[in-house]
Amino acid sequence: MTVRVRIAPSPTGNLHIGTARTAVFNWLFARHEGGQFILRVEDTDEERSKPEFTENILAGLRWLGMEWDEGPFFQSQRLDLYGQTIQTLLDKGLAYRAYDTPEELDAMREAQKAKGQAPRYDNRHRDLTPEQQAAFEAEGRPAVIRFKIDDSRTITWNDLVRGPVTWQASDLGGDMVVARAASAATIGQPLYNLAVVVDDIDMAITHVIRGEDHIANTAKQILLYEALGAAVPAFAHTPLILNQTGQKLSKRDGVTSISDFQKMGFVAPALANYMTLLGWSAPDANERFTLADAAKLFSFDRVNKAGAKFDWDKLDWLNSQYLHDMQPAALLELVLPYFQEAGYTVDGSTDRDWLLLLMALIGPSLTRLTDAVDQSRFFFTETLPFADDAKTQLQLEGVAAVIQGILDGLTSQNPASLDDLKTLVNDVTKAQGVKKGLVMKSLRAALMGALQGPDLMESWAILRQRGFDVARLKEALALV
Repeated sequence: MTVRVRIAPSPTGNLHIGTARTAVFNWLFARHEGGQFILRVEDTDEERSKPEFTENILAGLRWLGMEWDEGPFFQSQRLDLYGQTIQTLLDKGLAYRAYDTPEELDAMREAQKAKGQAPRYDNRHRDLTPEQQAAFEAEGRPAVIRFKIDDSRTITWNDLVRGPVTWQASDLGGDMVVARAASAATIGQPLYNLAVVVDDIDMAITHVIRGEDHIANTAKQILLYEALGAAVPAFAHTPLILNQTGQKLSKRDGVTSISDFQKMGFVAPALANYMTLLGWSAPDANERFTLADAAKLFSFDRVNKAGAKFDWDKLDWLNSQYLHDMQPAALLELVLPYFQEAGYTVDGSTDRDWLLLLMALIGPSLTRLTDAVDQSRFFFTETLPFADDAKTQLQLEGVAAVIQGILDGLTSQNPASLDDLKTLVNDVTKAQGVKKGLVMKSLRAALMGALQGPDLMESWAILRQRGFDVARLKEALALV
């Protein structure tokens, strides 16, 4: 048997972290088993489905490194197949038209509530006579299509994550609506449980891997597989992603979509790596690996049953490790869009030499790509304000002579390299008869406007290439 799995997002919003994590587990299992990973877009909700959401989902999966083997397939292009299947269920007496009005359904639920009963459909239209049907249709009542559920059934499956699962059909809420209301003799829009089963049968899906919030749907869908005479796939229900309070991660927690994580400065390998750890652990206890590495090790016996808490600190740490390992050229390509969004005037070609020096300088201190904007700010302006600690430093005795000595040396020696700049510092220190610490601290105050920042000499070399160092030193001298 060739393993075939699918990810089936609904384009009613951007690619959610939960959907993406489900995609990761499907992709890992497919690659581990040498099977196929199929992309299906469940876009039958016409009012909420948007093309821009579809594009966001496809782009997000590609960005994370999860190319699909087949698809994308769109449910909106498969409506005829769903209609034919529903008609088959009607013809076999496994489904029926129900003509209840919204008011009648509300009254039924209120009566159940008053008796302390759980709300459920009481199957009142399951056995209508032809005369009763004709009377309802004569009134102009639209009809939904309901699939018959035998309340005496016990539904069981061996979940690849949770082991044996048992569900009583009587807890499924009565006969299930599989198509929305439509006029007499027609079939309305198919609903999720019907469409997903038809698709999985048609696409020969062997394993359905999804979040634990689908467990009740699984019980209903198994009944549909059986009614349609199809083999029931294996199921694996993965743990939900939780926030720090133990609740399901939602938009109220801030960032939930993959595109949001991109904007916040996370890189794809780090985020994909972290998602593998949301509910799964590698057998060697390693926490850093590529998707391809994880696929070699993946198995459901190491997927947790309990919810996986989202840990921002761990994600930040992982992201920093990937950034610290990047070569300057690769890091520059990722950072440039953030520079441009921040309004920095920069050209990735003509400014490349000093930008590569900048990447080598700040790369080891980055946690997110967005950090590069603040850490690079003073490399993009010729002059800058002085912090209080820098002003205090510049007022110390002997500082004016030190700065003037540096300016004179820049004119006479025209140092071009990092080693040349270090030689100039040594020359001024010796000529002025001061401690080197005073020279270095004063230089930092003058060039950076503060006493904290990245490596002084490497920063100066970049500012030298930019042509900013002389202007800053003169501004500092004027302040003294």
